[in-house]
This record gives sequence, C-alpha cells and structure tokens, in this order.
Amino acid sequence: MSRETFVVLCAAAAAMCGCQSSKVKISGRIVGTEPRNIYLEEVTPLRQTIVDSTVLAADGSYLFRLRDIAASPSLYNVVYDNERIPLLVEGGDRVTVNSAGSVVRNYTVEGSAESELLREFYQAFVVGAQHLDEIASRFAEPNLSEERHRELMKEYTDEYFRIRREQLRFIVENKSSLAAVYALYQRLPGDSYLFNGDGDVVYYRTVAEAVAERYPGSPYVGALQAEVARMDAQAGLASKVSGLNYPDLELTDMYGEKVRLSKVAEGKVVLLDFWSAELGTSNALNADLKELYAKYAGRGFEVYQVGIDTSKPLWITAVQEQQLPWKSVTDLRGRASSALVVYNVQRIPANFLIDREGTIVGKNLYGRSLEEKLEQLLP
Repeated sequence: MSRETFVVLCAAAAAMCGCQSSKVKISGRIVGTEPRNIYLEEVTPLRQTIVDSTVLAADGSYLFRLRDIAASPSLYNVVYDNERIPLLVEGGDRVTVNSAGSVVRNYTVEGSAESELLREFYQAFVVGAQHLDEIASRFAEPNLSEERHRELMKEYTDEYFRIRREQLRFIVENKSSLAAVYALYQRLPGDSYLFNGDGDVVYYRTVAEAVAERYPGSPYVGALQAEVARMDAQAGLASKVSGLNYPDLELTDMYGEKVRLSKVAEGKVVLLDFWSAELGTSNALNADLKELYAKYAGRGFEVYQVGIDTSKPLWITAVQEQQLPWKSVTDLRGRASSALVVYNVQRIPANFLIDREGTIVGKNLYGRSLEEKLEQLLP
C-alpha cells in the first residue's frame, strides 16, 4: 500500500509547526519470531529514513529514544521483519508497541491516542488487503472453470467493497483525528487509488473541516484544504468539455504503466470510450468496435478505453479474453473514477470522438453512426 501523499502531509506538518520540542520514548516487546533486528523509520517528504536501530533483548524487548520531537504529531514506522507499524507521535509521548507472531496483525499500542486509533484502522486494512491478494492468487489455479472464475470475481469484489465501507466508516466516525487523514490516502494492492480522487472530495472536505475545528491552526488543515481546492478545480473541468478542447487523462494499463490520452491522440482521431467489464453489453459493443478499429486503425484511428471497474482480475480477464487491441486503462475506482467527473459522464457506456485538432466532434457514437463520422474525418 502507498503512503506517499500522507508522507508529504506529515512532513509539511512537522516543517511548518513552530511548537516546542521534547523527547519521545518508544518501547515494547516483540515475541514469537526469529529476526532480532528492529528499526525506527522517520517519514520525510523525499524518503523514509532509518533513524535508529537496535537488537531485541532475550525477552524480545526493545527501546528507542528520540529528542527534539515537535509537539505536532509526526509519522514514524517501527520496522520489524519487513513489516511496518505506523505511529503518530508527538513530543512528550511514551509509546509502548507490543506484538506476538505476525507483527502487523497482532500488534498493540499504548501511550499515544492517535497511534492507538491509527492501529484500529491500519490493522484491519492490512488484513483485508492480504485477503484480496490471496483471492487474486487463486485466479492462477490450473484448469479454472468459468463457474469458479465467477465465484472468485464475486468474492474479490465483495471483499473490496467491504474494505471500502469499513474505511468510509472509520473516516466519518473519526473525522477530527489525524488517523483519519492517514486513512484517506491508503491504497489496496493493484489499485491506483482508493481515497485519492475527485469523486471522494466530500471525505477530504469533511476531515479538513473537523480537524480545523479540533486543532485550530494545524498545518494539516492547510494541506487538506489545498487538496480539496485541487479536487474542486479538477471537477470544474467537466464544464469545459466542449468543441474547443478536451481534458487530458492519465490512467494505468494492465502492466502498471501510465498512459496519457493526449499522447495516444497525437496526430490521430481518437475515441475516448468508457465501459465496464461488469456490464453484460460490453462484449457486443467491443466486438463492433473491434471491427471498426481493424478497418480504420491504418488510416489514423485510435481508441483510449477506460474501464469503470473495481476488480482488477475481472477487468484484466475481460481485456485479455476479448483480445482488445487498443489502449485499455483504468483507475479501478469504479463509479468514483475521477475520469467520469472530468467528462461529466452519467451513464456507462459512453464515448467521445476527438478529431486530429483536439476537438470533441461527437458523443455516444456507436455502430453505423460512428463509422459514418470516421469516414468524414479520415482520408
């Protein structure tokens, strides 16, 4: 999972806060595992840096001491056996972190209210993410039947939405906590975003307002308000979908590579197509589009197809089984996709035809209507 954006917020908070500094003590016991080395990692805007390390005592105990720590909470990780336990500590904290067996699954925190709350979210999130990985691995089973494939897709999708519901619940119920800020930026395996898109601006705004009320003057407030402003501005691009230009998109293909719409459209007539592997009509529509693509691709026609899905295995399987020859991308955020917001798409399927000059010259064109338009645009 990713913490990059929250890393920036944490570092900004530490840099901007002029509060007094003091000492922090982090100690505890980790038992039932073989490794002996344990590390303390400080999160900064550019990197995550090991700031201290020690060896577990015979009884599994350890101790870290920090000096000159700001009164405003900062993000640290206790790192053990390649697993990270996130802590939000502030000057004067005396934090106890204990674990037995699986470190992240079983750890407890005392002495830091924000870290204790963060544990409530983080532990459940990690367990859910690991479960998703386990389900995804079963798609590689030999001789996977179609019925078994459907069962796995349903199990994966159900678990994904369960995790999202729990994340939403945590954020709303703890909106005035810094742990809620952390929760906003967590990603599931294989996902570009979970809570980091324009469709979820309401949650950013809710947390920003609550944190501002609880911690007046906190630098987190400014950072969150800036994020809300960015999202509002991005959503405002929807009104600019006209005959003059088109908003650009940059989404991820099945190999994890970013693909930009404007790059695909260079010198081409491009169809920006929104579809979903979960829709029963997708096979027929894609089959018709493949015929047109085979006929016009050599004349300068390209397709940039955005999957409005949340299940990566389902989406990838559909792309491969249908042998889609064009650029297939997604952000795996389903109906919360920022691409839908930018283009003001209300229903799926939908498409926009863009000519060589970057002008949107048609919307929701299919079959014969799309072919007639391509004949006009392509020599």
